[in-house]
Amino acid sequence: MPSLAALQILLIDDNPHMRTIASAVLQCAGIRKVLEAGDGGTGLQMLRDHAIDLAIVDYNMFPLDGVEFTRLVRNSPDSANPYLPIIMMTGHSGKQRVYAARDAGVTEFVVKPITAKAVLDRIQSVIWKPRPFVKTDGYFGPDRRRVSRPQFRGPFRRATDADREPATEAAARA
Repeated sequence: MPSLAALQILLIDDNPHMRTIASAVLQCAGIRKVLEAGDGGTGLQMLRDHAIDLAIVDYNMFPLDGVEFTRLVRNSPDSANPYLPIIMMTGHSGKQRVYAARDAGVTEFVVKPITAKAVLDRIQSVIWKPRPFVKTDGYFGPDRRRVSRPQFRGPFRRATDADREPATEAAARA
């Protein structure tokens, strides 16, 4: 991996032991600028005070959890950087948590206990393969689609979208 020494990463986790482990992983990868915060509110303030390149955020924190932190970064009018890559860490990888993080605008997701490989793979992904951002009425964040299919020829992709399709397009395919 090319040198990551120039990156400034914000690590937000309310567990000081987890912050120590994650910070050690980052420093072993050559990342020298790791700022730490114990909660989402402090993390938001640090985003205003520092030029952060990437945030690694725990899902479950109090009083401001990682999902709400992400929503505020993406959608708050005074956000320091709504396009900030955000990697969510969690010890609970249930489908609902993954969906909540994704729908808030998280860029990548990693499950605890973290490994150096998992964290570095996610960092590489957000740096070398950034996804375009999407803005709709209910969402702002990285495109949730990881694969672009050139054969796709319509505005809707889900099976549940069939009833939303314009009649002319549905009839043309029939």
